[in-house]
Amino acid sequence: MVALPFKLDVRVTAADFKPSGAMLMTVRLFEPLSLRSIRLPNRVVIAPMCQYSAIDGCAQAWHLAHLGQLALSGAGLLILEATAVERQGRITPGCLGLYDDACEEALGGVVRMIRSVSPIPLAIQLGHAGRKASSGRPWEGGALIPPLHGGWKPVAPSAVALKEGEAAPDELGHHDLAQIRASFVAAAARADRLGFDAIEVHAAHGYLLHQFLSPVANHRTDELGGLLDNRMRFPLAVIAAVRSAWPAHKALGVRLSATDWIEDSGWDVPDACEFAQRCAALGVDWIDVSSAGISPRQKITLGPGYQVPFARAVREAVDIPVMAVGLITEPQQAEQVLTDGNADLIGIARGMLYDPRWVWHAAAALGAEAPAPRQYWRSQPREHPRLFGDVRTAQR
Repeated sequence: MVALPFKLDVRVTAADFKPSGAMLMTVRLFEPLSLRSIRLPNRVVIAPMCQYSAIDGCAQAWHLAHLGQLALSGAGLLILEATAVERQGRITPGCLGLYDDACEEALGGVVRMIRSVSPIPLAIQLGHAGRKASSGRPWEGGALIPPLHGGWKPVAPSAVALKEGEAAPDELGHHDLAQIRASFVAAAARADRLGFDAIEVHAAHGYLLHQFLSPVANHRTDELGGLLDNRMRFPLAVIAAVRSAWPAHKALGVRLSATDWIEDSGWDVPDACEFAQRCAALGVDWIDVSSAGISPRQKITLGPGYQVPFARAVREAVDIPVMAVGLITEPQQAEQVLTDGNADLIGIARGMLYDPRWVWHAAAALGAEAPAPRQYWRSQPREHPRLFGDVRTAQR
C-alpha cells in the first residue's frame, strides 16, 4: 500500500500547467477534444500499460514514480493500466486491482499525488482477465501459475484452455456472471470516489469480455454463445451496467480487439464494428481500437500503424470518437493518422515509456504548443521559443 511521507493538499490547475498563447499553426494532434465534461487539451492519449508491480492489487511506490512522470508529459489523457474488478480477475499476481477497500485506499494515494502536480485528465481501465488470469509476469515467462504455486483457478465463458498443456478454466455460470457484472459496477463506484474523470472498459486482448465475443474462447450453447448477438450479450450487459452506475457527466470508453488475427476465427472487423455500434447506443463516448490476444494461434502482420485501418473501419461505423493505437511512434505519423480521417485520438504506450516527453517533442516537430508545468518552462529550447506558449523565461 502506498504511504506518502508528506501531505498533499494542493491541486494543480491548467493555469499552473500551461501558459496562455495561441497555437502557431493548425495541428490536428494538438486540437482539444471534449468527452462529456472533460476537455482534453490535445489528442494524445497515454494508453494503459500493465506494470505488474502491485501487491495483492494495491498500488505501490512504483506507481507513484511511473505515473508521476507520465502526468507531467503534456498528454491530453492518461489512462491507468488494466485494473482488475475482482481478485481472481487479475492477469498476474502483480496486477493492479480495485476490488476492496485496501486497493481503493492505495490507489487514492496515487491519484492525490497526480492531482497535486498536474491537471491531466485521468481515466482508469477496468477489466477481468478471465482465462488469462493467474499468469506469471512477462519477465517470469508469462505461463499459467497453478494454485499449488501461488496462483488460482481462472474462469472463462467456456472450459477451454488458452494454450495446449494448460489446465482448462472453470466455465462461468449465470450466478457467477451476475457477480462479475456487479464487480464492474462496484469498481466503477470506487473509481468515482477516487475522482477519476473517465473509465475505459477492457473488452480486448483476449481477456474476459473479448473471450465472450470470440468463438475461439466462447463455446457456449446457451443464450451467451453461438450467434454474434448472443456472444455480445454479456459484454454489452457489463458496459450498460457501468454506464448506468457511472455519473452521467463522466466519459466512458471501451477498448476492443478488432480482429483475432486468426483465419475464420469468427471475430473480425465487421463484428467489431457491430459491437462498437452497440456500445455507442449504450452511451459509450469513445472506442479504443486494438487487436489480437485471444490465442497463441494468432498471426499478426506488424508494421508502423498496422492497426490504423481497423480504427478507420470502426470510425466509419460509429459517430463517437475513435482512438488508434499500435506502432504509432512519430509525430508526423500521428498527425497524418488524424488528418486522413482514420481516428480522432492517438494512443501511445511503449513509445511514451521510451520518451516521456514525446508530447513536447511532437509539438516542437509540428509547430504546436505543448502543456508543461511552470517549473519546467525554463527548459524551453531556443530553437522552439513558443513551445510552451508565450513564456518569459526567468533569468535567475
